[in-house]
Amino acid sequence: MKEFSYLKIIAIITVFILLLLIFFLLTVKSNKKLSNNLFAGYLLINAIDISGFFLAENITVNYPNLEIFRWTLCLLSMPLLFLYVLTICYTDFRLKWKHLLHFTLFILFNLALVPRIYLANNVAKKYFFKHHFETTEMLFFQSLIELQYLFYIVAIITVLKKFKAIYLENYTNPSTAVYKWLSQMLIIFVIDHYFSTLRNLLRYTEYHSFLVSVNALGGIIALLVTCWFVLNALHHPELFTGINSKLQTVKELISKKKSSSKKEISPDENPEINSKIESIKQHMSIAKPYLDPSLTIHDLANQINIPVSELSILINVYLNQHFFDFVNHYRIENAMEILRNHSKKELTILQTLDKVGFNSKSSFNTAFKKHTSLTPTQYRNSSLS
Repeated sequence: MKEFSYLKIIAIITVFILLLLIFFLLTVKSNKKLSNNLFAGYLLINAIDISGFFLAENITVNYPNLEIFRWTLCLLSMPLLFLYVLTICYTDFRLKWKHLLHFTLFILFNLALVPRIYLANNVAKKYFFKHHFETTEMLFFQSLIELQYLFYIVAIITVLKKFKAIYLENYTNPSTAVYKWLSQMLIIFVIDHYFSTLRNLLRYTEYHSFLVSVNALGGIIALLVTCWFVLNALHHPELFTGINSKLQTVKELISKKKSSSKKEISPDENPEINSKIESIKQHMSIAKPYLDPSLTIHDLANQINIPVSELSILINVYLNQHFFDFVNHYRIENAMEILRNHSKKELTILQTLDKVGFNSKSSFNTAFKKHTSLTPTQYRNSSLS
């Protein structure tokens, strides 16, 4: 009984903090209002789920239908998280009527419960609550949750992979942190989910006596995970710089070009291709567009009057580089020139990275070491010694 009281206290604290976070997300001034609203909805579903640890007993007795409905709300959790990821990845994402299809499973399952559960008499409902873990409906419900979870995890991973590919092929600033951030979130949420699944499986084993302790641990994990995610997101809003959903990966562009032309892109076209590549390199060396930290492939295409799709293929396929790495190559070469120049040895590393088009020390160090196998400081010391 004492352990159960601890569990209630943990659940109450968790729900209270979740509600505070929800309130903040709904009221804070932000250009990511839709993202905040969707994530607030996701947190609210989780708060309602966790509230069952201290409210379920009273609701079951007085409002059994409401308690059953509360159980089914978890079917809204993953659709909301998926839509949230879309709003973070794509700057032009807007909710449309078709997105209501994501909530079809929740609606259909509740409709299926109407005749046997929602409209059942009190005696039947009491029996259901007493033996619900043995009922066909509950076993089907648990299976449905797992299948839905797996479906949306795959869908989110697919979105993130495409996002990363497009970002590296079209942008130069270090906002691929969005990919790392959302990937970390996904891994942690998956671990938390399958911990909860393991907890539910304990009910059917000889170790069910540990259920209360495991529930308490699960509550703490859920609280820590949520606080970690939201507080970090609020402290680092610059992470959430999305892309345009209409952008295509290089693979998609090549496939489209092949289908619209009998002549495939091939190395046989090298004279023309080499000429275009040389003009791109010449522009990069003379005009130095890479000094702009926010340079995109669209900007460069406009400067040299080449269609974006063609420029993307030239860089990503024929130079075998992401646009991200292609531009950083010129930035690093410029930085190396500055760092080995005795007359510029008074410049700090921060001043140097700013001069060559980087706006992040971590991304500069990563790119520099990738290019030279040395840190900027090591390179300067070895060059000036």
